[in-house]
Amino acid sequence: MFIPRDMAHELEKSPAWIQVLLGPRQCGKSTLLASFLHEKGFQEANFDDLQLRRWANQDPALFLQQFELPLILDEVQYVPHLFPELKKQVDALKRTAVFQSVPSVENKRVLFCLTGSNQILMDKNIKESLAGRASYYYLNTLTVHEIVSALPETHIKTILFKGGWPELYTNHRLSTVTYLNDYIRSYVEKDIVISAGIQKLTEFHTILGLLAARTGQLVNYSDIAKDSGVRSVTLKEWVGFLERADLVYLLRSYSSNLNQRLIKTPKLYFLDTGLATRLQGWSDGIPLWNSPQIGALFETLVLAEMVKFIRNYRKDWRLFLWRTKEGEEIDFILQTSQGVTHAFEVKLSIQAVPSQISYPTAYRKEFSPSVPLVIVTFGGRRWRLSNECLVLPIVELHDYLMGV
Repeated sequence: MFIPRDMAHELEKSPAWIQVLLGPRQCGKSTLLASFLHEKGFQEANFDDLQLRRWANQDPALFLQQFELPLILDEVQYVPHLFPELKKQVDALKRTAVFQSVPSVENKRVLFCLTGSNQILMDKNIKESLAGRASYYYLNTLTVHEIVSALPETHIKTILFKGGWPELYTNHRLSTVTYLNDYIRSYVEKDIVISAGIQKLTEFHTILGLLAARTGQLVNYSDIAKDSGVRSVTLKEWVGFLERADLVYLLRSYSSNLNQRLIKTPKLYFLDTGLATRLQGWSDGIPLWNSPQIGALFETLVLAEMVKFIRNYRKDWRLFLWRTKEGEEIDFILQTSQGVTHAFEVKLSIQAVPSQISYPTAYRKEFSPSVPLVIVTFGGRRWRLSNECLVLPIVELHDYLMGV
């Protein structure tokens, strides 16, 4: 079974000659491309194959001559010597299209579609070689919207526990715990550790658990360093690697010259709740639902839904947290490219939504809001609590953002 991805239409309409699709391993990059590119005659080379990898690095020009364009190149972070040849070929094809007006070249549009699951290696190899020649796309695990659109009977509790890993929804024989354990061992503790040059594997695993326990919280590096025995400077470096690998997201604080009372410390969120619950040690979704962590995990799910929406539709939007030293707080504020600021609060239960709720005074002075405050809840229905407050279940968050 294939679960359609929201990003597909953005990829299909791309005018770039080279597309680069980035994202963590097993989030569905290759499946997404295969779902529509094979119909257009794309051939494919996967560099998880060690022989292909060696060949492409040793003689990239000869390697590319074996394929007809257009071409999918999977896991290209392993073939750094291929990038200069790609640049050379695309530049030559562009000159052919411009000076000779060859329709067969002009009409192909996307000639190379590259995927990469190790952002750290990709940063080293791609950014300089393909500058100005490629369009970049960032795919992560499935969104709530993608899951419930394809599998309407899927419960939010299931999504919280499993996360958005496509195989866990398309292959029901897989054990969630075993799958995520294998993922942590093979990708998080291998690819990231090796490419980032991390030598203290045991300490790194401890940090992963401590960060997962704090998902949705303000980052306090001193406390985590004290609990782990890892120096703060090293800890910040490791968090940076996890952020570049697209496994965690640092939600920065909004700041402006108009309000110096805002707290600047960012919050850390995992971009997949399944990974967070596994690193926290949960092996069953039922006790998880009654645990003290459930509120922060639901907030994590909402944040991930918003981040993935922005990336899937390539929106020029920015997300922040907003919190003053006096204790006034809004979970997420979203600024659109039109300059409109939207505010979102997360409440796991509808019963937790106060009957009288409004914008904080400092926020009102800062933004003079013209749109309602949105309360995102676990379930229930969409309804207006007041003139300036809208209650919205998470399954409708995607559609609401489409209308922003």
